[in-house]
Amino acid sequence: MAIERFTWATEKGVEGEIKQRVRTKQFADGYAQSTEDGINNKSQSWPVTFTGMKGQIKDIMDFIDRHKGAKGFLWEPPLGDLGLYKCNGYKPVHRGGQVYAITATFEQTFSP
Repeated sequence: MAIERFTWATEKGVEGEIKQRVRTKQFADGYAQSTEDGINNKSQSWPVTFTGMKGQIKDIMDFIDRHKGAKGFLWEPPLGDLGLYKCNGYKPVHRGGQVYAITATFEQTFSP
């Protein structure tokens, strides 16, 4: 089965976090030695928000639910390249009338 692509546009102002995983060994004389941890030591995390009509927000919730927090999907973050991400939950908010919002965090992954 093909990997699905998340195509909805996020709200402006999303602020991602890019981390680089390293291993450090501290020695008794104050000297420390560091090295990158693994071949994919750089990863991204993006808290995102989507606001729209009930049907659109429901479609986003269905997409996330279909992946069950464990299956990766394709997404292109701001200033980034298309990559694999997972989402392990979300928070829907009723803004009034038929307008809803949903917040979630997309975590980069390296296997579908």
